[in-house]
Amino acid sequence: MKKIAFHTLGCKVNQVETEQLKEEFIHRGYEIVDFTDKADVYLINTCTVTHVSDRKSRAIIRRAARHPHALVVVTGCMAQVAIKELASIEGIDLIVSNLDKENIADIIEELDPEQQKPVIVDHLPGKDRKLKPVLYSLQHKRTRAFVKIQDGCESGCSYCIVPRARGPVRSKLPEHVLQEIEQLLSLGYREIVLTGIHTGFYGKDLDNWDLLRLLDKILAEIGDDFRLRLSSLEPLEVSQELINLIADNPRMCRHFHIPLQSGSNRILKAMNRRYSREYYHGLLQRIAVHIPGVALTTDVMVGFPGEDEQDFQDTYDLIDSLPFMDLHVFPYSRRPGTRAASMTPQVPPQEKQVRSQKLLHLAERKHDEFIASQVGQELTVLVEKQTGELDYIGLSDNYIEVRFQSPQDMRGQLVQVRVEGINEEQVEGSLF
Repeated sequence: MKKIAFHTLGCKVNQVETEQLKEEFIHRGYEIVDFTDKADVYLINTCTVTHVSDRKSRAIIRRAARHPHALVVVTGCMAQVAIKELASIEGIDLIVSNLDKENIADIIEELDPEQQKPVIVDHLPGKDRKLKPVLYSLQHKRTRAFVKIQDGCESGCSYCIVPRARGPVRSKLPEHVLQEIEQLLSLGYREIVLTGIHTGFYGKDLDNWDLLRLLDKILAEIGDDFRLRLSSLEPLEVSQELINLIADNPRMCRHFHIPLQSGSNRILKAMNRRYSREYYHGLLQRIAVHIPGVALTTDVMVGFPGEDEQDFQDTYDLIDSLPFMDLHVFPYSRRPGTRAASMTPQVPPQEKQVRSQKLLHLAERKHDEFIASQVGQELTVLVEKQTGELDYIGLSDNYIEVRFQSPQDMRGQLVQVRVEGINEEQVEGSLF
Protein backbone atom coordinates (compact mmCIF):
# COMPACT_ATOMS: atom_id res chain seq x y z
CA MET A 1 0.00 0.00 0.00
CA LYS A 2 1.44 3.38 -1.01
CA LYS A 3 1.52 6.16 1.55
CA ILE A 4 0.66 9.80 0.90
CA ALA A 5 1.05 12.84 3.17
CA PHE A 6 -0.69 16.21 2.79
CA HIS A 7 0.10 19.73 3.98
CA THR A 8 -2.43 22.49 3.38
CA LEU A 9 -1.92 26.23 3.65
CA GLY A 10 -4.43 29.05 3.43
CA CYS A 11 -8.18 29.30 3.25
CA LYS A 12 -11.07 26.98 4.15
CA VAL A 13 -11.55 26.17 0.46
CA ASN A 14 -8.01 24.80 0.27
CA GLN A 15 -8.73 22.73 3.39
CA VAL A 16 -11.90 21.34 1.81
CA GLU A 17 -10.11 20.53 -1.44
CA THR A 18 -7.44 18.60 0.46
CA GLU A 19 -10.14 16.53 2.17
CA GLN A 20 -11.57 15.79 -1.28
CA LEU A 21 -8.16 14.69 -2.53
CA LYS A 22 -7.66 12.46 0.50
CA GLU A 23 -10.94 10.71 -0.28
CA GLU A 24 -9.83 10.14 -3.88
CA PHE A 25 -6.50 8.63 -2.83
CA ILE A 26 -8.13 6.44 -0.18
CA HIS A 27 -10.38 4.99 -2.90
CA ARG A 28 -7.26 4.21 -4.93
CA GLY A 29 -5.71 2.25 -2.07
CA TYR A 30 -3.36 4.83 -0.57
CA GLU A 31 -2.76 5.14 3.16
CA ILE A 32 -2.92 8.72 4.51
CA VAL A 33 -0.01 9.45 6.87
CA ASP A 34 1.18 12.49 8.79
CA PHE A 35 3.40 14.93 6.91
CA THR A 36 6.23 14.21 9.37
CA ASP A 37 6.11 10.49 8.54
CA LYS A 38 7.81 8.66 5.70
CA ALA A 39 5.62 8.62 2.58
CA ASP A 40 5.74 7.76 -1.11
CA VAL A 41 4.01 11.02 -2.04
CA TYR A 42 4.07 14.44 -0.36
CA LEU A 43 1.35 16.77 -1.61
CA ILE A 44 1.50 20.47 -0.70
CA ASN A 45 -1.62 22.57 -1.32
CA THR A 46 -0.21 26.10 -1.37
CA CYS A 47 -1.52 29.60 -0.66
CA THR A 48 -0.28 32.86 -2.20
CA VAL A 49 -2.60 35.51 -0.75
CA THR A 50 0.33 37.24 1.05
CA HIS A 51 4.13 37.15 0.89
CA VAL A 52 4.01 35.31 4.24
CA SER A 53 1.90 32.58 2.60
CA ASP A 54 4.50 32.26 -0.17
CA ARG A 55 7.30 31.96 2.37
CA LYS A 56 5.45 29.28 4.35
CA SER A 57 4.66 27.35 1.15
CA ARG A 58 8.32 27.36 0.07
CA ALA A 59 9.44 26.18 3.52
CA ILE A 60 7.04 23.24 3.49
CA ILE A 61 8.06 22.29 -0.05
CA ARG A 62 11.73 22.24 0.91
CA ARG A 63 10.92 20.09 3.93
CA ALA A 64 9.22 17.52 1.68
CA ALA A 65 12.09 17.66 -0.81
CA ARG A 66 14.42 16.25 1.87
CA HIS A 67 12.91 12.86 1.06
CA PRO A 68 14.84 12.02 -2.14
CA HIS A 69 12.88 8.90 -3.07
CA ALA A 70 9.40 10.39 -2.58
CA LEU A 71 7.27 12.15 -5.17
CA VAL A 72 6.85 15.81 -4.23
CA VAL A 73 3.67 17.35 -5.67
CA VAL A 74 2.76 21.04 -5.43
CA THR A 75 -0.67 22.48 -6.21
CA GLY A 76 -2.86 25.37 -5.04
CA CYS A 77 -2.79 29.09 -5.64
CA MET A 78 0.99 29.51 -5.68
CA ALA A 79 1.15 26.76 -8.30
CA GLN A 80 -1.28 28.79 -10.40
CA VAL A 81 0.50 32.16 -10.34
CA ALA A 82 4.17 31.37 -9.64
CA ILE A 83 4.98 28.29 -11.70
CA LYS A 84 8.43 29.56 -12.78
CA GLU A 85 9.43 30.29 -9.21
CA LEU A 86 8.30 26.86 -8.04
CA ALA A 87 10.04 25.13 -10.96
CA SER A 88 13.33 26.57 -9.71
CA ILE A 89 13.00 24.85 -6.31
CA GLU A 90 15.03 21.67 -6.31
CA GLY A 91 13.18 18.52 -5.37
CA ILE A 92 9.72 19.26 -6.81
CA ASP A 93 8.55 16.49 -9.14
CA LEU A 94 5.10 17.71 -10.17
CA ILE A 95 3.37 21.10 -10.26
CA VAL A 96 -0.40 21.07 -10.85
CA SER A 97 -2.49 24.20 -11.41
CA ASN A 98 -5.60 24.98 -9.36
CA LEU A 99 -7.85 24.26 -12.34
CA ASP A 100 -6.39 20.75 -12.59
CA LYS A 101 -6.22 20.08 -8.84
CA GLU A 102 -9.26 17.77 -8.90
CA ASN A 103 -7.41 15.47 -11.35
CA ILE A 104 -4.21 15.06 -9.31
CA ALA A 105 -4.77 11.36 -8.56
CA ASP A 106 -5.10 10.60 -12.29
CA ILE A 107 -2.09 12.77 -13.10
CA ILE A 108 0.13 11.01 -10.55
CA GLU A 109 -0.86 7.53 -11.69
CA GLU A 110 -0.21 8.44 -15.35
CA LEU A 111 3.11 10.16 -14.62
CA ASP A 112 6.06 8.92 -16.67
CA PRO A 113 8.99 8.42 -14.26
CA GLU A 114 11.39 9.19 -17.11
CA GLN A 115 9.98 12.68 -17.70
CA GLN A 116 12.21 15.62 -16.90
CA LYS A 117 11.36 17.13 -13.50
CA PRO A 118 9.44 19.06 -12.56
CA VAL A 119 6.46 18.07 -14.68
CA ILE A 120 4.10 21.04 -15.00
CA VAL A 121 0.39 20.43 -15.56
CA ASP A 122 -1.48 23.60 -16.44
CA HIS A 123 -4.90 23.40 -18.12
CA LEU A 124 -5.27 19.77 -19.15
CA PRO A 125 -6.90 19.61 -22.61
CA GLY A 126 -10.36 18.12 -22.90
CA LYS A 127 -11.14 18.18 -19.18
CA ASP A 128 -14.58 19.27 -17.97
CA ARG A 129 -14.08 22.38 -15.81
CA LYS A 130 -17.33 21.97 -13.87
CA LEU A 131 -16.89 21.22 -10.18
CA LYS A 132 -17.11 17.51 -9.47
CA PRO A 133 -19.41 16.13 -6.77
CA VAL A 134 -17.49 14.58 -3.87
CA LEU A 135 -19.17 11.69 -2.07
CA TYR A 136 -17.25 10.93 1.12
CA SER A 137 -17.17 7.36 2.39
CA LEU A 138 -16.03 8.19 5.94
CA GLN A 139 -16.03 11.04 8.42
CA HIS A 140 -12.98 13.25 8.57
CA LYS A 141 -11.46 15.01 11.59
CA ARG A 142 -13.84 17.95 11.68
CA THR A 143 -17.24 17.72 13.39
CA ARG A 144 -18.67 20.11 10.81
CA ALA A 145 -18.83 19.14 7.13
CA PHE A 146 -17.85 21.57 4.38
CA VAL A 147 -19.36 21.51 0.91
CA LYS A 148 -17.58 23.53 -1.76
CA ILE A 149 -20.35 24.92 -3.96
CA GLN A 150 -18.32 27.39 -6.01
CA ASP A 151 -14.83 28.32 -7.16
CA GLY A 152 -13.32 31.39 -8.82
CA CYS A 153 -13.67 35.15 -8.41
CA GLU A 154 -14.22 38.01 -10.86
CA SER A 155 -14.43 40.94 -8.43
CA GLY A 156 -11.09 42.52 -9.28
CA CYS A 157 -10.21 44.10 -5.92
CA SER A 158 -7.05 46.10 -6.49
CA TYR A 159 -5.05 44.35 -3.75
CA CYS A 160 -6.05 40.76 -4.51
CA ILE A 161 -4.41 38.07 -6.60
CA VAL A 162 -7.22 35.52 -6.11
CA PRO A 163 -8.88 36.05 -9.54
CA ARG A 164 -5.57 35.08 -11.17
CA ALA A 165 -5.07 32.18 -8.78
CA ARG A 166 -8.60 30.77 -9.03
CA GLY A 167 -9.91 31.82 -12.43
CA PRO A 168 -13.52 32.55 -13.41
CA VAL A 169 -16.59 31.55 -11.44
CA ARG A 170 -17.51 27.87 -11.58
CA SER A 171 -20.56 26.59 -9.69
CA LYS A 172 -21.37 23.05 -8.64
CA LEU A 173 -24.65 21.79 -10.11
CA PRO A 174 -27.46 22.06 -7.52
CA GLU A 175 -28.29 18.37 -7.75
CA HIS A 176 -24.67 17.55 -6.93
CA VAL A 177 -24.71 19.90 -3.94
CA LEU A 178 -27.78 18.12 -2.55
CA GLN A 179 -26.23 14.73 -3.26
CA GLU A 180 -23.13 15.68 -1.26
CA ILE A 181 -25.16 17.02 1.66
CA GLU A 182 -27.31 13.90 1.86
CA GLN A 183 -24.20 11.70 1.83
CA LEU A 184 -22.58 13.74 4.61
CA LEU A 185 -25.73 13.56 6.73
CA SER A 186 -25.77 9.79 6.27
CA LEU A 187 -22.25 9.72 7.73
CA GLY A 188 -23.51 11.44 10.87
CA TYR A 189 -22.66 15.11 10.30
CA ARG A 190 -25.16 17.58 11.74
CA GLU A 191 -23.76 20.87 10.47
CA ILE A 192 -23.08 21.61 6.81
CA VAL A 193 -21.03 24.67 5.84
CA LEU A 194 -21.46 25.92 2.29
CA THR A 195 -18.21 27.43 1.13
CA GLY A 196 -16.43 28.76 -1.94
CA ILE A 197 -13.91 31.32 -3.08
CA HIS A 198 -16.78 33.74 -3.67
CA THR A 199 -19.81 31.93 -2.24
CA GLY A 200 -22.28 34.70 -3.06
CA PHE A 201 -21.48 34.32 -6.78
CA TYR A 202 -22.99 30.83 -6.76
CA GLY A 203 -25.01 30.22 -9.92
CA LYS A 204 -23.49 33.08 -11.93
CA ASP A 205 -22.46 30.54 -14.56
CA LEU A 206 -25.69 28.48 -14.35
CA ASP A 207 -29.06 29.26 -15.90
CA ASN A 208 -31.54 30.76 -13.41
CA TRP A 209 -29.63 29.76 -10.26
CA ASP A 210 -28.30 31.81 -7.36
CA LEU A 211 -27.43 31.20 -3.71
CA LEU A 212 -30.92 32.00 -2.44
CA ARG A 213 -32.56 29.50 -4.79
CA LEU A 214 -30.01 26.85 -3.81
CA LEU A 215 -30.76 27.38 -0.11
CA ASP A 216 -34.49 27.13 -0.77
CA LYS A 217 -33.95 23.84 -2.57
CA ILE A 218 -31.77 22.38 0.21
CA LEU A 219 -34.21 23.36 2.96
CA ALA A 220 -37.22 22.09 1.00
CA GLU A 221 -35.80 18.73 -0.11
CA ILE A 222 -33.55 17.54 2.74
CA GLY A 223 -34.75 16.49 6.21
CA ASP A 224 -34.59 18.76 9.23
CA ASP A 225 -32.06 16.98 11.50
CA PHE A 226 -29.17 19.28 10.60
CA ARG A 227 -28.23 22.93 10.35
CA LEU A 228 -26.73 24.97 7.53
CA ARG A 229 -24.04 27.64 7.79
CA LEU A 230 -22.81 30.05 5.11
CA SER A 231 -19.19 31.02 4.72
CA SER A 232 -18.08 34.53 3.78
CA LEU A 233 -20.43 36.75 1.73
CA GLU A 234 -19.62 40.11 0.16
CA PRO A 235 -21.75 43.11 1.28
CA LEU A 236 -23.51 43.54 -2.08
CA GLU A 237 -24.56 39.88 -2.09
CA VAL A 238 -26.60 39.97 1.13
CA SER A 239 -30.14 40.71 0.03
CA GLN A 240 -33.14 41.34 2.23
CA GLU A 241 -34.55 38.03 0.96
CA LEU A 242 -31.48 36.20 2.26
CA ILE A 243 -31.72 37.97 5.62
CA ASN A 244 -35.41 36.98 5.85
CA LEU A 245 -34.64 33.35 4.99
CA ILE A 246 -32.07 33.06 7.78
CA ALA A 247 -34.33 34.92 10.23
CA ASP A 248 -37.29 32.63 9.48
CA ASN A 249 -35.58 29.22 9.31
CA PRO A 250 -34.12 27.68 12.50
CA ARG A 251 -31.97 25.34 10.38
CA MET A 252 -29.96 28.33 9.17
CA CYS A 253 -27.12 29.39 11.49
CA ARG A 254 -27.33 32.98 12.74
CA HIS A 255 -23.90 33.96 11.49
CA PHE A 256 -22.77 36.32 8.74
CA HIS A 257 -19.14 36.84 7.82
CA ILE A 258 -19.15 39.98 5.67
CA PRO A 259 -15.73 41.45 4.79
CA LEU A 260 -15.40 45.20 5.33
CA GLN A 261 -11.71 45.74 4.49
CA SER A 262 -11.94 49.49 5.14
CA GLY A 263 -14.37 51.96 6.68
CA SER A 264 -13.04 54.84 4.56
CA ASN A 265 -14.95 55.63 1.38
CA ARG A 266 -11.76 56.94 -0.22
CA ILE A 267 -9.88 53.71 0.48
CA LEU A 268 -12.83 51.51 -0.51
CA LYS A 269 -12.84 53.22 -3.91
CA ALA A 270 -9.09 52.66 -4.29
CA MET A 271 -9.65 49.01 -3.35
CA ASN A 272 -12.39 48.74 -6.02
CA ARG A 273 -14.82 47.44 -3.39
CA ARG A 274 -17.98 49.04 -4.94
CA TYR A 275 -19.87 49.87 -1.71
CA SER A 276 -19.70 52.71 0.78
CA ARG A 277 -19.27 52.82 4.55
CA GLU A 278 -22.88 54.04 4.77
CA TYR A 279 -24.16 51.04 2.80
CA TYR A 280 -22.18 48.63 4.97
CA HIS A 281 -23.41 50.24 8.19
CA GLY A 282 -27.04 50.08 7.08
CA LEU A 283 -26.71 46.45 5.96
CA LEU A 284 -25.31 45.20 9.27
CA GLN A 285 -27.82 47.20 11.30
CA ARG A 286 -30.64 45.63 9.27
CA ILE A 287 -29.27 42.14 9.87
CA ALA A 288 -28.94 42.77 13.62
CA VAL A 289 -32.53 44.03 13.83
CA HIS A 290 -34.04 41.16 11.82
CA ILE A 291 -32.01 38.34 13.44
CA PRO A 292 -31.68 38.72 17.23
CA GLY A 293 -28.47 37.18 18.56
CA VAL A 294 -26.82 37.05 15.13
CA ALA A 295 -23.02 36.76 15.07
CA LEU A 296 -21.49 39.35 12.74
CA THR A 297 -17.84 38.84 11.84
CA THR A 298 -15.65 40.60 9.31
CA ASP A 299 -12.23 41.03 7.70
CA VAL A 300 -10.42 44.36 8.05
CA MET A 301 -7.26 45.43 6.24
CA VAL A 302 -4.96 48.07 7.70
CA GLY A 303 -2.24 49.98 5.90
CA PHE A 304 -3.62 49.89 2.36
CA PRO A 305 -1.52 52.24 0.16
CA GLY A 306 -2.48 55.85 0.86
CA GLU A 307 -4.40 55.08 4.08
CA ASP A 308 -3.87 58.05 6.39
CA GLU A 309 -4.89 58.62 10.00
CA GLN A 310 -8.34 59.89 9.06
CA ASP A 311 -8.99 56.85 6.85
CA PHE A 312 -8.01 54.57 9.71
CA GLN A 313 -10.17 56.54 12.15
CA ASP A 314 -13.13 56.15 9.79
CA THR A 315 -12.56 52.39 9.85
CA TYR A 316 -12.25 52.31 13.64
CA ASP A 317 -15.37 54.42 14.17
CA LEU A 318 -17.47 52.34 11.76
CA ILE A 319 -16.52 49.09 13.46
CA ASP A 320 -17.10 50.61 16.90
CA SER A 321 -20.63 51.61 15.87
CA LEU A 322 -21.66 48.08 14.84
CA PRO A 323 -22.49 44.98 16.95
CA PHE A 324 -19.64 42.77 15.77
CA MET A 325 -18.84 39.49 17.44
CA ASP A 326 -15.32 39.22 16.00
CA LEU A 327 -12.85 40.82 13.57
CA HIS A 328 -10.08 39.31 11.48
CA VAL A 329 -7.45 42.05 11.27
CA PHE A 330 -4.53 41.83 8.86
CA PRO A 331 -2.00 44.28 7.42
CA TYR A 332 -1.91 45.02 3.72
CA SER A 333 0.57 42.78 1.89
CA ARG A 334 2.03 44.00 -1.40
CA ARG A 335 1.37 41.45 -4.15
CA PRO A 336 3.17 41.73 -7.52
CA GLY A 337 0.69 41.63 -10.38
CA THR A 338 -2.02 43.61 -8.55
CA ARG A 339 -2.88 47.27 -9.13
CA ALA A 340 -2.32 48.17 -5.50
CA ALA A 341 1.31 47.02 -5.67
CA SER A 342 2.25 50.20 -7.57
CA MET A 343 0.07 52.57 -5.54
CA THR A 344 1.71 55.17 -3.33
CA PRO A 345 2.41 56.04 -0.64
CA GLN A 346 2.96 52.65 0.95
CA VAL A 347 2.23 52.68 4.69
CA PRO A 348 5.29 51.89 6.86
CA PRO A 349 5.23 48.45 8.56
CA GLN A 350 5.44 49.95 12.04
CA GLU A 351 2.35 52.07 11.38
CA LYS A 352 0.46 49.02 10.14
CA GLN A 353 1.38 47.28 13.39
CA VAL A 354 0.11 50.18 15.53
CA ARG A 355 -3.21 50.30 13.66
CA SER A 356 -3.59 46.52 13.80
CA GLN A 357 -3.16 46.54 17.57
CA LYS A 358 -5.81 49.23 18.00
CA LEU A 359 -8.31 47.16 16.02
CA LEU A 360 -7.39 43.96 17.86
CA HIS A 361 -8.11 45.66 21.18
CA LEU A 362 -11.43 46.86 19.77
CA ALA A 363 -12.15 43.30 18.60
CA GLU A 364 -11.63 42.00 22.15
CA ARG A 365 -14.07 44.53 23.54
CA LYS A 366 -16.65 43.77 20.84
CA HIS A 367 -16.35 40.04 21.51
CA ASP A 368 -16.80 40.51 25.25
CA GLU A 369 -19.87 42.70 24.68
CA PHE A 370 -21.42 40.12 22.37
CA ILE A 371 -20.85 37.25 24.81
CA ALA A 372 -22.31 39.32 27.66
CA SER A 373 -25.44 39.87 25.57
CA GLN A 374 -25.89 36.10 25.25
CA VAL A 375 -25.78 35.23 28.96
CA GLY A 376 -29.10 33.61 29.84
CA GLN A 377 -29.86 32.72 26.21
CA GLU A 378 -30.65 29.17 25.14
CA LEU A 379 -28.51 28.15 22.15
CA THR A 380 -28.33 25.17 19.83
CA VAL A 381 -24.81 23.79 20.16
CA LEU A 382 -22.95 21.24 18.03
CA VAL A 383 -20.84 19.20 20.45
CA GLU A 384 -17.31 19.08 19.02
CA LYS A 385 -14.94 17.64 21.61
CA GLN A 386 -14.62 16.14 25.08
CA THR A 387 -12.13 17.89 27.39
CA GLY A 388 -12.69 15.96 30.64
CA GLU A 389 -14.69 13.09 32.06
CA LEU A 390 -17.90 15.13 31.96
CA ASP A 391 -16.70 18.27 30.14
CA TYR A 392 -17.57 19.04 26.54
CA ILE A 393 -17.07 21.99 24.19
CA GLY A 394 -19.38 22.81 21.32
CA LEU A 395 -20.15 25.56 18.81
CA SER A 396 -23.46 27.43 18.87
CA ASP A 397 -25.31 28.39 15.73
CA ASN A 398 -24.20 32.00 16.38
CA TYR A 399 -20.57 30.99 16.57
CA ILE A 400 -19.94 30.89 20.33
CA GLU A 401 -17.69 28.16 21.71
CA VAL A 402 -19.43 26.91 24.86
CA ARG A 403 -18.18 24.54 27.57
CA PHE A 404 -20.70 22.47 29.49
CA GLN A 405 -21.04 19.20 31.39
CA SER A 406 -22.89 16.07 30.34
CA PRO A 407 -23.11 12.57 31.83
CA GLN A 408 -23.35 11.16 28.28
CA ASP A 409 -20.98 11.35 25.32
CA MET A 410 -22.72 13.80 22.98
CA ARG A 411 -19.97 14.46 20.45
CA GLY A 412 -21.40 15.16 17.00
CA GLN A 413 -24.90 15.88 18.34
CA LEU A 414 -26.94 19.08 18.38
CA VAL A 415 -27.98 19.94 21.96
CA GLN A 416 -29.63 22.85 23.74
CA VAL A 417 -27.38 24.79 26.11
CA ARG A 418 -28.12 27.82 28.29
CA VAL A 419 -25.25 30.34 28.51
CA GLU A 420 -24.36 30.91 32.18
CA GLY A 421 -21.35 33.23 31.97
CA ILE A 422 -17.60 33.41 31.35
CA ASN A 423 -14.95 31.61 33.40
CA GLU A 424 -11.27 32.28 32.56
CA GLU A 425 -12.22 33.52 29.07
CA GLN A 426 -14.23 30.33 28.37
CA VAL A 427 -17.99 30.65 27.87
CA GLU A 428 -19.76 28.32 30.30
CA GLY A 429 -23.21 26.82 29.83
CA SER A 430 -25.53 24.08 31.04
CA LEU A 431 -27.70 21.53 29.26
CA PHE A 432 -31.42 21.97 29.46
